[in-house]
Amino acid sequence: MPIPAELSTGTWNIDNSHSEIGFSVRHAGISKVRGRFSDVEGTLQVAEEVAKSQLQAVVQTASVDTRDENRDAHLKGEDFFNVEQFPTMTFAGKDLVGQGNEFTLHGDLTIRGTTQPVEFDVEFQGTAVDPFGLTRAGFEATTTISRKEFGLTWNAALEAGGVLVGDKVTIILDLSLVKAEG
Repeated sequence: MPIPAELSTGTWNIDNSHSEIGFSVRHAGISKVRGRFSDVEGTLQVAEEVAKSQLQAVVQTASVDTRDENRDAHLKGEDFFNVEQFPTMTFAGKDLVGQGNEFTLHGDLTIRGTTQPVEFDVEFQGTAVDPFGLTRAGFEATTTISRKEFGLTWNAALEAGGVLVGDKVTIILDLSLVKAEG
């Protein structure tokens, strides 16, 4: 499978200031809580044969932000991310299949020391040269995971039935990558 014509081979670095790693999870069975991680690093190695391209990303779990300081403190604690013991979560993408601008990226996601295979649905948004002469590529990707499979099992029963925090977590990536020079 060929790479999209405008995406050249080589190293592309995640631009943290123009990217977002977001998530949403059902809250109290009636709404969703959304959050993001503000500290991410990573590289995409684009190979001649796109299926052999690899993505490596590291997210600092302490950078979680749900717009609620108390909730963020709880998420950083032992009930959820336990940032003291597990300061990062990682993704290693190792198999890319698809055609045109839509792909499925298979890889390993590690949260709290537990690694599980995941598949991201990826849409390539194209490339552009910015006013500073940097070549950028954009990608959007989503997946849904079971948080329990990663050891994130804390919950509270609701008086009317059900639980406070849903099991299914949708992860949304909006990535801007910059082509490495040389």
